[in-house]
Amino acid sequence: MSVLAANSQILYREFYQRDQQQQLWNNGSCMLLQKNCGYFGFDRRNGKWKKNIARRDWRVEALWPDLSRPSAVEMEPINDSDHLDQILLGAQELSQPILIDWMAAWCRKCIYLKPKLEKLAAEYNTKIKFYYVDVNKVPQSLVKRGNISKMPTIQVWKDGEMKEEVIGGHKAWLVIEEVRQMIQKFV
Repeated sequence: MSVLAANSQILYREFYQRDQQQQLWNNGSCMLLQKNCGYFGFDRRNGKWKKNIARRDWRVEALWPDLSRPSAVEMEPINDSDHLDQILLGAQELSQPILIDWMAAWCRKCIYLKPKLEKLAAEYNTKIKFYYVDVNKVPQSLVKRGNISKMPTIQVWKDGEMKEEVIGGHKAWLVIEEVRQMIQKFV
């Protein structure tokens, strides 16, 4: 590669030698490359062309996603009280908590929060199941059973009863942190 600089007296050429030391990927995390780099340049002090060889080390860090785990898990809908009873019974048999996001299709904060909760569901994929209830599409008896007054409301249920809730009327990242802390108490 040759580059002609702004000052036309300086000509810069760099050589890369591929047969120098290379360290391959270690467990998919990093790679170390060592190359000999030579360059030609005009030295103004001496008035001569000169060649310098310098050894350069580059460390390339790669943060590969863990492809064995999903990046997001789609939350399952709850349609009526009987469906909720079946879910609670199954969770009680496994002694596993569940998280229910009470939301509405017209609620902007609910819509913004749902994909973030699905990413959080991927983190806790085997420890807790995530569900959502669209309050406009279910009977009002189910909404009263959840004691929902504001949306979005995220609740953790364990042993057939609601243990704790977060009402998400503020920024999504704050709500997710509160939900994460709430999950840590019951997982």
